[in-house]
Order: sequence, then structure tokens, then C-alpha cells
Amino acid sequence: MTADTQLPQSADPRAGTTVETSSADQTRDFAAALGKVARPGDRIALIGPLGAGKTQFAKGFAVGLGVTEVVNSPSFTLMAEYSGRLPMFHQDLYRLNGAEEAIAGGLVDERQLAGVTLSEWAERLPAEIDPERVTVAIEVVDDDTRRITITPSRPDQQRYIGAAEGWRA
Repeated sequence: MTADTQLPQSADPRAGTTVETSSADQTRDFAAALGKVARPGDRIALIGPLGAGKTQFAKGFAVGLGVTEVVNSPSFTLMAEYSGRLPMFHQDLYRLNGAEEAIAGGLVDERQLAGVTLSEWAERLPAEIDPERVTVAIEVVDDDTRRITITPSRPDQQRYIGAAEGWRA
């Protein structure tokens, strides 16, 4: 797989990287590479417009975690849980009206420390509620192409950058 775009490397241990995918299959394949380096307690914030491929990314990430169930958007359930080498909590925050709703609805709780949480529409959850997340911003370039930027918030999340660069190679 190749990538056409990359942000310059920086001395900042939280520096991000950007790749481009040219199909939904390639987006899922890229996300699977990231899922393989996930650790308990990781929170992945998926940001992008409607139709950007957030759910496709979640499907691929699940494959990287060894999830064998079909992963769908949890739009009407708010959160779905899947079993893999780590539990995956897949959230859809589109209908969320603030941090209070997230907490009251159980979307932020201790059991997520044992697995990985992927939150679609993560921009609806204030950053102070989820300050240590890995941000995955998906930009629609054209009908098939997506520009995906991975930005860790902590130095130990640099493994996601390494996985992205390994996928690119």
C-alpha cells in the first residue's frame, strides 16, 4: 500500500502523520494495521463529515483487534461492544448533546480501560472529557480517496504513527 501525502516528521513525540487511501478496502486495511498496535485503555476519536468512512475505519480497526463479528455503525444504540484480543467499544456520538449525556449514558466508564474505545463524531465530546485520545481525522478528497491524519495526544501513542508508516511502506 502506498500513501501520497505525509506531514513532515517533527521532534514533538505527539506529531501526527497523514496517509491517503484510494478505496474503502484500503481504508479498512490501514485501520487494521493500527488496530494491531492498540493497547488497553486506548481511545480513538474518529472525526470527519458524513460519508467520510468513519465506520469503514472502525470495521478495519476491529479486524486488527481480531474481532470476527460484523461491525456496524452504532447510531441507534450509541455504543456496541465487540470481543477480540481486546474488547472494542464502538460509539456513535452524533446524537449526543454534551458531556453530561455522555457520562449519564455510560459512554465514558471504567470498563473501557480494559479495551479500546472508538468514537465516531468524537468532536461532540469535549476534549477535556477525553484529553488522552488518538485523533483520527478523515477528509474526503474525492469519491474514493480519503486523507487520514493520525494525531496522538501522548508520547506512548507514537506506536500508531509507527504502524501508519509501516503500512505505508
